[in-house]
Amino acid sequence: MPARQKFASRLRARETLLGTFVKLRDPAVMEMLGALGFDFVILDAEHAAFGRENMAMAMIAARAAGLAALVRIPDADGHWIATALDCGAAGIMVPQVNSAAMAEKLVGKMRYGPEGRGFSPSTPGAGYGTRGIADHLARQPGETVLVCQIEDEGAVAEAQEIAAVDGVDALLVGPVDLAVSMGMTDTSNPDVMAKCRQAIAAARSAGATAGMFLSDPTAARAWSEAGSNLFVLGTDQAFLMQAGRTILNDARNALKTGS
Repeated sequence: MPARQKFASRLRARETLLGTFVKLRDPAVMEMLGALGFDFVILDAEHAAFGRENMAMAMIAARAAGLAALVRIPDADGHWIATALDCGAAGIMVPQVNSAAMAEKLVGKMRYGPEGRGFSPSTPGAGYGTRGIADHLARQPGETVLVCQIEDEGAVAEAQEIAAVDGVDALLVGPVDLAVSMGMTDTSNPDVMAKCRQAIAAARSAGATAGMFLSDPTAARAWSEAGSNLFVLGTDQAFLMQAGRTILNDARNALKTGS
């Protein structure tokens, strides 16, 4: 089963899925993460310098690695959604979704048609023309997902209505943005954690997948018990920083011990 279809099927079945944000534009990053066994990655076009060319190269690498790659778009504009899906993205993640009305508009932009996105059978997402029009139209809904991010208190209050919109597959709670929106800087604050649990419960109640961004991967068990099954484990940049810091500190400590 192709990676996009497999990912969409597993997400909609609420299987446990582990992924990470990708902020580095070297396509080799995708290949390495695929080799490590990540279930999915999310190209972070909101906070990293991804353009159309970088995105296309990253998707080629993801396909070669058999890795489902979503794109977090920088805004809700239909141009970004069309570009990412034409490149072969397994789905779209949208930040700061605050209402069911906004979610409904996003669902419309995911679909082909006069009020959605334009159709071309020659894109990478359509198999470079090998599928044909009817085949791609039939297969595309089963291999692309829409994930709405819940990142402030107002969105938490609307989370069940957002998740209930036909075409919304998952909610991803962003505890950092949520904390900042509440005037806090500590994501472990009990009030922030309570809002995260509220959003997760709302997603599950509406029949959608519930996701969490985790800077601490050891917290996955607790959030799984709270109802989440989609986990975004940090970022590729954080992995590099953490590994580099550990190696550097180990070397410095060894040199101190030797002296």
